[in-house]
Amino acid sequence: MIIRGDETTDVPTPSGPMRLHWVRPAIDGRFPGLLFFSEIYQVTAPIRRMAAILAGHGYIVGVPEVYHEYEPAGTVLAYDKPGTDRGNALKFVKPVRAYDADATSGFDALTGHAACTGRVGAMGVCLGGHLAFRAAFDRRVEAAACFYATDIHSGTLGEGKRDDSLARMGDARGEVLFVWGRQDPHVPFEGRQTIRARLEETGTNYQWHEVNAPHAFLRDEGPRYDPALAFQCYGLALDLFGRHLRG
Repeated sequence: MIIRGDETTDVPTPSGPMRLHWVRPAIDGRFPGLLFFSEIYQVTAPIRRMAAILAGHGYIVGVPEVYHEYEPAGTVLAYDKPGTDRGNALKFVKPVRAYDADATSGFDALTGHAACTGRVGAMGVCLGGHLAFRAAFDRRVEAAACFYATDIHSGTLGEGKRDDSLARMGDARGEVLFVWGRQDPHVPFEGRQTIRARLEETGTNYQWHEVNAPHAFLRDEGPRYDPALAFQCYGLALDLFGRHLRG
């Protein structure tokens, strides 16, 4: 499906305007919507290409700038040490309530878009995997795909490094897909065990996949990219969204 990705909307949030980048089918019509949360570097070229893959399968995708309060609109952090240091620092400066408010505003914009059917899901990678999981607390979200989500097991997201994602795990709505790299140092075996035990304890509707891969294996830039595994994982996400958003 031919897509377009040249539109943005500055969405109001309690902490200021948040730029939302749209990637969607170029044809007329209405499509299920996805809010796609980026890693700590914001809307990079690899993130745009991930969004394009989703949009090419018939979804309207909104990609928010997760650090809109701290960086000028359009800022992209580089995949280098200064960019990594800045992204990691901001991850622990921004309050969790602000991340949640951004998700609410993003879904408001998505469901209000003329090209959206009103049925929505969430997807994210790294920091975005955690944000996609928290986005599933929104009752409008029918499915969420969370790839190598950082900081859930440690409860260290946000200002003060004290999030409540584990405590609120039972608040997730719809079905949640988790995909982890077994060689990912950011979410070690013990951390994955902690998350899965809590999912079982709360009776959350979830899928769980562990693959032989390092962190960021979906990112098609750099030495950790695994293209065959990436497309297998896109299939898992598209199956999830197809079952829940197209029924």
